[in-house]
Order: sequence, then structure tokens, then C-alpha cells
Amino acid sequence: MSHIVILTGAGISAESRLGTFREKDGLWTKYDLNEVATPEGFARNPDLVHAFYNARRANCRNAQPNAAHAALARLQKEHGGRVTIVTQNVDDLHERAGATDVIHMHGTLSGALCAACDHRWTAPLAMSTDDPCPTCKEMATRPDIVWFGEMPYHMDEIYHHLTGADLFVAIGTSGNVYPAAGFAAEAQSAGVETIELNLEPSATANSFDTARFGPATRIVPLWVAEILDER
Repeated sequence: MSHIVILTGAGISAESRLGTFREKDGLWTKYDLNEVATPEGFARNPDLVHAFYNARRANCRNAQPNAAHAALARLQKEHGGRVTIVTQNVDDLHERAGATDVIHMHGTLSGALCAACDHRWTAPLAMSTDDPCPTCKEMATRPDIVWFGEMPYHMDEIYHHLTGADLFVAIGTSGNVYPAAGFAAEAQSAGVETIELNLEPSATANSFDTARFGPATRIVPLWVAEILDER
């Protein structure tokens, strides 16, 4: 496999005690996504949105990469070809495990964005509506997170990788959120082999050639070991 493209979702970070969104008792069962994950919600109540992401940022800071993150970092280092990691997650656990050049299609908790001038900078642990933009000085600071109704980042680059891959792997994704939910079908249409590694079948399970199910910390290291043994 000369080029492996890997998509990761919330399921890979769940065992690091970062909550997934759609499972029972997940984040979206505790918060109204229209209030904390949309531009309209931010316009209505920016203090609530900042409080939500401040809590998530603190949770992420206290979390540690797990065996699945470590296995993918190992794959990047030891695989003879190219390994591209695309993540729907806004945490930095891939990077802290040693992965490089991770494509964050939904932004990152560590980023701040000015809604007035689009300037980006490193977010403090706690953000507020009183934070001025370092560039334009407007008090229009928001998390650099892609909210519902907004276009994910790096889409042209991601599709370029997808259609040029030899293998596409989706790990810990629900298959409910587009455009990422369409990546497997896009890869298949380009003749790319596809595999799903997940706790249970996703909503797009029929778009994968093969699948393995179980906790990410078990099945991802096993799969990585098999790939590296094939070299």
C-alpha cells in the first residue's frame, strides 16, 4: 500500500475519555447543537458557546492519546509509503501521539478565529466575548471550529488524497455527518480499496469492502501491525 488515507472520528478518542456525539449519553444528548454548534447559536448567545468550548478545551487538555492514536503515529513513521490522516475530531491527540501533518477538517480546539477579519491564532485555555482580535481589535473572537452549516476545511486537498489513495480507512466514524460520510463512496468510485474499523457498523457500512469491529484501542493496533508486517 503506497498511499493510505485514514479518516478518524470521535470513536477513536472515546477511550481517551473524550465524549462522542451520537452515542447514548453523548454530547448532543446533553446540549442543543443549534445553540452551541451553529453560527446562529453563537450570534444568539456567545457566552454559552464559549463556555461549552472552554469546557471541551479543558477536557481535551486533561486527556491522553490512547493505543489507537499511537498505532497510527507508528504507521506514519514505519510504513514505507505515505500515510495521510484526516480527522473530524477537534482534539490534538493524534499530534500528541506523534502523528504529523494531520488534516483537521472541522478545525481545532486549540485555534481561535476572528469572525470580523478571519485572522487565526492560538486559543487560550479559556476564551470569552471580551477577547479582542490581535489583528483588527474587534471583539469578534470565536473558536476555530467548523460548525453545522459551515464548509469543512481543506476539502480540495482531502479529495485529492482520496482519489489518489491505494487504501482508504475510516476509524471510529458514525457515517452520519457529510461530507465525511461520503468519503468511502468517493474512494470506491475511484477504485480505492476501503476498510471500516469501528465499534459497530456505521451508517455507510455498505461503502466499505471489508470491516472489523471492536474498541479502537484493540482493533487499530492489530490492523497497523498487519499492515507493517506486509512490507
